[in-house]
Amino acid sequence: MLKASGNRQCAQITARHVRSTECNYKSPQTSFSRGYPQRWPRLVLCVSSVGTPLQPRAVPMAARRGASVIRNIVPEPQKKAVPEDVIAYAKSLPGVTAPFPNVFDPVNLLGNAAGTRDGINEVKRWRESEVTHGRVAMLAALGFITQEQILGAKAPRPFPHVQGPAINHFQQVEAQGGIFWIPLLAIIALAESYRVSVGWKNPKGGSGFQQLEDDYEPGELGFDPLGLLPSDPQEKKDMQSRELNNGRLAMIAIAAFVAQELRVEKPIFANLNLAGTG
Repeated sequence: MLKASGNRQCAQITARHVRSTECNYKSPQTSFSRGYPQRWPRLVLCVSSVGTPLQPRAVPMAARRGASVIRNIVPEPQKKAVPEDVIAYAKSLPGVTAPFPNVFDPVNLLGNAAGTRDGINEVKRWRESEVTHGRVAMLAALGFITQEQILGAKAPRPFPHVQGPAINHFQQVEAQGGIFWIPLLAIIALAESYRVSVGWKNPKGGSGFQQLEDDYEPGELGFDPLGLLPSDPQEKKDMQSRELNNGRLAMIAIAAFVAQELRVEKPIFANLNLAGTG
């Protein structure tokens, strides 16, 4: 048995079939020395409850042995094979641009999609989600900055009782008796109802739940009041790629905006000394 004195506690983790060596540790409060059997090695982890640090040479030794044991016990995860048709479909979509000329998929999402009933339709559904979230994020990032500048101006101010970081504006509106969530949810419901009616199959028809129409291209809702979408296929794909890349950047940006304002409790530009809001 392992013996220790003082208030230091030691936990033993057992692993089979791994070659082990001898562990030695000495301190003013604790000392132990134990050679372990070849087929039943034990990794000894010592936790000090009295704040006495381990000797400098003991920590690297334990770390090296722990990493060796973990590498032998836990196998590396194997990536799922992705069918050629799924890869070909993903490469044909807009958004595959430099500096990643091939599909950028570090966590093997295509492999997860290939494991579903219809891998291509699953990738298609994910693209629809990416386009939609990117568009919302672009509006959100623009609205975040715009409303802080308009409401932070000295005069004139359309809502004089609303000020400070954008993440707190809706609470300030409701505190003055205004209605915020009801009209917002109504607008979202109308937009989503239209999107579903254009691109999604009716599950009552036996096609299954959350399935896109076969002839529907992700993001193409027929809404182009300014006539910006080119008719040339290559120019159209290039514009869709630019939209996707800007949407991806906007999703990262709006997450950073929220995190920054939660942390420092100041408007975005106030931290850069570009505006006098605060």
